[in-house]
Amino acid sequence: MNFKTYSFRFADQVLNSRYQIKKELEDIIQDTRIVESTLTRPNFNKVLHDLFVEKGWTSEAPVFEEHEDPAARMDYLKERIGIEVGFGHASFIGIDLLKFQVGSYSGLDKIDVGVYILTTNEFQKRMKKEHGLNWEGSLTFEKVVKYLPHFKSAIQVPVWVVGFL
Repeated sequence: MNFKTYSFRFADQVLNSRYQIKKELEDIIQDTRIVESTLTRPNFNKVLHDLFVEKGWTSEAPVFEEHEDPAARMDYLKERIGIEVGFGHASFIGIDLLKFQVGSYSGLDKIDVGVYILTTNEFQKRMKKEHGLNWEGSLTFEKVVKYLPHFKSAIQVPVWVVGFL
């Protein structure tokens, strides 16, 4: 699948310094097992889950040391890179971004960069028109790119935003 990116706080440069892991991320995003016509939200999450776990990413890594709060988990973690897949409602933007911030600061020091995987407006419209799959209400790449600079005082960790086209 095709994708576009946005680099917040030099996330692209941080990932370029770790070429192998960035290449792995790009390979997962472009894997041929991602079949557009089957991409309901749950199915897309499952396909990505299988691809990340297959490459050794830790799934549902706790953000805090206390394991009681299931909401405080990062979708995937590997080599100090945290990933959130934002296919849920647009209201989750703040929670997802705060996971990156908390995971990088606050004495936890688990990540150096966050990767936020989303779909674009174009993708969502095409899914409805061509495949009859409703992605309405999902957070979009465009919304994150619009709002992220406004959070610059709160989100100080680099974030690489990826949007499926």
